[in-house]
Amino acid sequence: MEDREIVELYWQRSDLAISETEQKYGRYCRSIAYNICGRHEDAEECVNDTWLRAWNRMPDQRPAVLSAFLGCITRNIAINRIKAKNRLKRGGGEAVLALDELEDCIPGGTDPEKVLVERELEKAIGGFVSRLPEAERMLFVLRYWYVASIDEIAEKTGFSKGKIKSSLFRTRGKLRRYLQEEGLC
Repeated sequence: MEDREIVELYWQRSDLAISETEQKYGRYCRSIAYNICGRHEDAEECVNDTWLRAWNRMPDQRPAVLSAFLGCITRNIAINRIKAKNRLKRGGGEAVLALDELEDCIPGGTDPEKVLVERELEKAIGGFVSRLPEAERMLFVLRYWYVASIDEIAEKTGFSKGKIKSSLFRTRGKLRRYLQEEGLC
């Protein structure tokens, strides 16, 4: 089934929307959630929460790219799950490590006054990533979007772990400088 047809099912509030979404994007969303959470049970719960959140949000939005819409929801749910689990203890898991690596580059906080800045930041990061050479972009996205471990990235790309680490280090430095130039850091 085409994405626009699935979105239309959501708008019609048809239960078929969830089953069609599961069939087409279940594996994709589980992969994102598993890379962040590291446990199949947690990934499954994140995906189920994704379907619920998509169901609740769809009447307000008609996403142009359903996979990106679902992937973003899954990623946010999984990260929030990890944050909740690690609130009292820091340092466990690949997701926390990956987010810690970016912490020096990106200002954060949950202050409602920063919502506008966060939107500008999202646009700036998207623009920055889109201008990266293909290999750097691939490594950056694998690490910081899909939260893949260095070992997984090495396996997928064939690059050495040292090359991946140094590339990500340099890219984070470029991102930090770029955000400072844009006045977002």
